[in-house]
Amino acid sequence: MKTRALVITGFGINCEEETAAAFRSAGGEARIAHLNEVFHEKISLHDFDILAFPGGFSFGDDLGSGKVLANKLTYKRMSSGRRFLDEIERFLGDGKLIIGICNGFQVLVKTGLLPGLAPNRRQQITLTRNDSGRFEDRWVRCRLAGAGNEPFLRGLDEIELPVRHGEGKLVIRDPAVREAIEAQGLGCLVYVDETGAATGEYPANPNGSDLHLAGLTDPTGQILGLMPHPEAYLTAYNHPAWTRRRRENPNRGDEGEGLAVFRNAIEWMDGRRG
Repeated sequence: MKTRALVITGFGINCEEETAAAFRSAGGEARIAHLNEVFHEKISLHDFDILAFPGGFSFGDDLGSGKVLANKLTYKRMSSGRRFLDEIERFLGDGKLIIGICNGFQVLVKTGLLPGLAPNRRQQITLTRNDSGRFEDRWVRCRLAGAGNEPFLRGLDEIELPVRHGEGKLVIRDPAVREAIEAQGLGCLVYVDETGAATGEYPANPNGSDLHLAGLTDPTGQILGLMPHPEAYLTAYNHPAWTRRRRENPNRGDEGEGLAVFRNAIEWMDGRRG
């Protein structure tokens, strides 16, 4: 049986098709489901191996990106009376994986699933407005950092991906939380400049995130959140400079750099099942 990913949609999420295509292209299966289908228990989260919260503009970002959806995940009671967040805890307890991309990252932060340092899932950090004061829609380069225990990022070094966000600045106000993130290597992906050095300088860092962070994981490595969009770079032809790159290197493959993120997750779960 193939590894199965559940890709959530609804309420303004709009990158579900690309995210599902990423998992399928990586050798897995993917089902797109409206969150209400899960809440009403027409679909069981536990029939899947990976849970994905794609990018988009859930609830129009009216109260801050991802906040309303995060509250829904935290407090909503399912048809059985169980909290959805409790089902997520069970899902993680079974060794399964969660990824949140852009708006999905904002949701994971605002539910407290990331960085996951508080036992009661209290929100400890936030993602807020870019220092530039505007929506950033362009390509950035990131480098793998942190403890290196993230199934999604295994074997990666640097990766170029597009960003599409107005609220991507990660803010860590509590010095103790900042210290824990650094000490445990939870800052798994950082924005880098043209030399490969982590940077807070615009435009290489599109939002001014603390610790230059583009992505974050929890202590188990099972949860990954990132602002750049790996599902938007599945083939070489997604890149705006693909023609020049092909001329410079005619033997360059057709695969986009973002596909490796999803293949890593599929292979990780395949390996767990033996």
